[in-house]
Amino acid sequence: MATAPKLENTAPAWDEHRLAESLDAEGWALLPGLLSPSDCAALAGLYDAPRHFRSRIVMARHGFGRGEYQYFAYPLPAVIEGLRHALYPPLARIANAWQGRLGLPTRYPAELPEFLARCHAAGQTRPTPLLLRYGAGDHNCLHQDLYGEHVFPLQLAILLSAPERDFSGGEFVMTERTSDGQRADVVPLRQGDGVVFTVNERPVPGRRGGWRRAQSRHGVSAVRQGQRHTIGVIFHDAR
Repeated sequence: MATAPKLENTAPAWDEHRLAESLDAEGWALLPGLLSPSDCAALAGLYDAPRHFRSRIVMARHGFGRGEYQYFAYPLPAVIEGLRHALYPPLARIANAWQGRLGLPTRYPAELPEFLARCHAAGQTRPTPLLLRYGAGDHNCLHQDLYGEHVFPLQLAILLSAPERDFSGGEFVMTERTSDGQRADVVPLRQGDGVVFTVNERPVPGRRGGWRRAQSRHGVSAVRQGQRHTIGVIFHDAR
């Protein structure tokens, strides 16, 4: 399986300034063409190989929606491990800027191993990257991926299946709530595209200056037909 693409060789959306601009404006940012079709197929094909995973969740049993997903075990597949390490540093700088705007004291280390050491010291030792599989009629309820005391405020999802070829429906949905009300976005994803998005909250400009908090949730609309696979890359580990 291929390793993660290097930052300087990927699409312009990997540019840190553009990434920050989009996240500040929308709460999410596209990373087009993040994985090749062959990498997408290889990752989706892992679903039926239990040795790669630590646990399997059937969503309907927990009120999460319909469909299922599996959490990867350590060591992670090379492409996921590479993406997790490559994306963390620019996202940590963005996250730290957000923390400052919100007046929050927590700051995130410059590199992923330092942050994971913080998680592990608090008992959050289980890996959180996951592979999701949806069939016709399946969906994912709006939710937040928190998992413990230490939460990194941004995460990544990558669509492995091709819309209108492998499945229809199944749009990635983001919602955001502020004191002014709510908004919802349907994020347009093609096979291999990634989206970086807010896990929990982010700063948005206040009406009278300063900053206020916007609360985010994400989910997936109902798949009408076919099968949809997605990778989720979460940077904090779980209890």
